Amino acid sequence: MATNTASDDGEGAWQPAPHERSPIPGSPPTPWHPPRRRAAYAAVATLVVMAGALGNAIVTANLTNLQGSLGLYSAEIQWLPTVYVMTNVSANLVLIKFRQQFGIRLFTQIFLAGFVAVTAGHLFVHSFTSAIVVRAFSGIAAAALSTVGFLYMIQAWPAEHRLKGIVAAITLPQLAVPLARLLPTDVFEADRWQNMYLLELGLALFCLAGVRLLVLPPVERQRVFEPVDFVTFPILASGLALLCAVLGMGRTLWWFEAPWMAPALIGSIVLLVLGFVIEHNRKNPLLNTRWLGSGDILRFALVSILVRIVLSEQTIGATGLLTVVGMGSDQMRMLYFIVLLATLAGGVVSAWTIDPLFLGRPILIALALICVGALLNSDSTNLIRPHDMYWSQALLGFAGAMFIGPAMLIGLNRALSQGPTHFVSFSALFGITQNIGGLFGSAMIGTFQVVRERVRSGEIVQNLALSDPLVAQRVQANAGAYGRVLTDPVLRQAEGGAILAQQASREANILAYNDVFLLIAAIAAGTILWASFHIMRIRRENLARAAQAAQAAKAQNG
Repeated sequence: MATNTASDDGEGAWQPAPHERSPIPGSPPTPWHPPRRRAAYAAVATLVVMAGALGNAIVTANLTNLQGSLGLYSAEIQWLPTVYVMTNVSANLVLIKFRQQFGIRLFTQIFLAGFVAVTAGHLFVHSFTSAIVVRAFSGIAAAALSTVGFLYMIQAWPAEHRLKGIVAAITLPQLAVPLARLLPTDVFEADRWQNMYLLELGLALFCLAGVRLLVLPPVERQRVFEPVDFVTFPILASGLALLCAVLGMGRTLWWFEAPWMAPALIGSIVLLVLGFVIEHNRKNPLLNTRWLGSGDILRFALVSILVRIVLSEQTIGATGLLTVVGMGSDQMRMLYFIVLLATLAGGVVSAWTIDPLFLGRPILIALALICVGALLNSDSTNLIRPHDMYWSQALLGFAGAMFIGPAMLIGLNRALSQGPTHFVSFSALFGITQNIGGLFGSAMIGTFQVVRERVRSGEIVQNLALSDPLVAQRVQANAGAYGRVLTDPVLRQAEGGAILAQQASREANILAYNDVFLLIAAIAAGTILWASFHIMRIRRENLARAAQAAQAAKAQNG
């Protein structure tokens, strides 16, 4: 049982018993809490996690409206979600050490108060630059909020169910995207752009109130920052930011046309290599490069990235296809409601069925569901509508929620088995695989769709000739629609040809999306075959260790 001692700032107010201390560096202990306090911790955790994830999801879902309200080009507005990832991806490199050295309360209040100030300031400054600043700080604040929400959720669960709490905390951010798609689009129209920032500001204020009213048990402070950390962090953060900029903007500006893209990619590689070389030769590195370069960790990172790639089927594939056939946000609202329910169900099932000895099973199940969902969409036509995708997208939403928690636990177990100093390296790796994997997946799948559209368009156009009676008949039918407004037969014929070209482009896009779905299914199937071998090997090792531990305990008791 923990004991209480007096303290002015709250840090050190609780002296935890040995079994209550957290194995995760910089994390508070987990003393016994009454049921009401556990429920309060769960409520604050949900609020904090969703506040951190929902802001960027709303921006991503309403880029078109924001583009109009800010008066930007389509290439410029794409910087908003990209800048968010640029700062979010590397934030955990220092946030973990920050809360270890300065305490959890200061950590929480600084970043929440900063986010509140920046968001409130943007309500009075209506410009592209201020929007970039808000998104950049939002990425840092979201990393802090996800960590705080994770720590609050752990407090909400008793020791025997704590793994379920970890899975729940990791799964919650997956609900943000479908939830953001359910919000009425007219709330964020061009003349109401402040509503988005008012919502973010309100959520941040609620979080600030929640964490001040219900504090976490204090962490044990220790001096962990070293002078070299302030050299390597800017180098690594700059390298990751440049890489995110290339991945986030490459498909929009096109890879070979933007003059800054090649130098940015080269600069990213140089900076990352330099940072890793410095870290590799440090006694107490910020990133343990030897551990990160081990076979199991590299395989974990690769599987995580591959899963993030195939999960982009939902954001790039399904949404893009429905947009091509003329579906808007209002027509897709029920689809995203079903995705939201499926994601919630996936998180519940993942948490309830979690097995520490077989964490790879839900990952394989998730990959199989993604493969099936992609195949269900691979024969789409121009008659496809949102209700035709209910089952496939529900499978993907369920799979995404089912994958994320066990994947995090696999890496966490590997890190803690090597000692608490490896947790910073794992946290950075997990954030990088999820952020970079998501960006790379969207960039790769989107680029593949564009390339296949050009191929399919060429195949269709080469068979369109006015000498073909069927083509000529289609052009005449299209021109007939303008019979009452265009009296010149030459103009009507030209309009008929233009409509036929639009129809050909639409069909080429649909066929390209079918190719995307087939590619995603193939990647998911290949990942299953490759990962199942290593997952089954790890399971055999876990069972052998568990059996040895049971025999040792039996011998000791005997």
